[in-house]
Amino acid sequence: MKILSAAAAALIGLVALSACASGPQQSAAGPLQTASVDGYTLGSGDEIKVTVFGEPDLSGPFVVDGQGNISMSLIGQVQVQKLTFTGAEKAIADKLKDGYLKDPKVSVEMTKGRPYYISGEVNRAGEYPFTAGLTVMKAIAAAGDFTYRADKSKIMVKSAEGTVEQEVVLTPTTPVHPGDAIRIRERFF
Repeated sequence: MKILSAAAAALIGLVALSACASGPQQSAAGPLQTASVDGYTLGSGDEIKVTVFGEPDLSGPFVVDGQGNISMSLIGQVQVQKLTFTGAEKAIADKLKDGYLKDPKVSVEMTKGRPYYISGEVNRAGEYPFTAGLTVMKAIAAAGDFTYRADKSKIMVKSAEGTVEQEVVLTPTTPVHPGDAIRIRERFF
């Protein structure tokens, strides 16, 4: 009886260890979901949330205008186009330091990125809203899935900052960035 219970305890221990071992794999998927905005530079049409800690009147949602600026109380226009979130935080803090706040703590988050576009061999081509963690497979699902003629192995992507369309191997984790233009090609039989 003791041997059986020891074997059962060992089996339970192995199951618990295997459950723990799957934890890091799941957390490794987390950065892939946020990879869409890592290193991302702000551009016209992005909606961001600026938080100036301890200053609720200076905090709130802002839209990057056509010139790449946001307009804030006290400091006016702040150029954020082509800046990362960290760069935008620094630019806003620097302007606030210039005669308004002694040591401002600023946080910038994306609330809504530029839309992405999908065309070609999908059922509903068009413009779709970007969300953090978006993958090409999710984008294709939003566009009504592939048509029967679609090439499901490679796609064409033109980034918002780029001028050339690039061929990309389609995987379940292929990310979409705000402003991307995705084209699903027709397969050759």
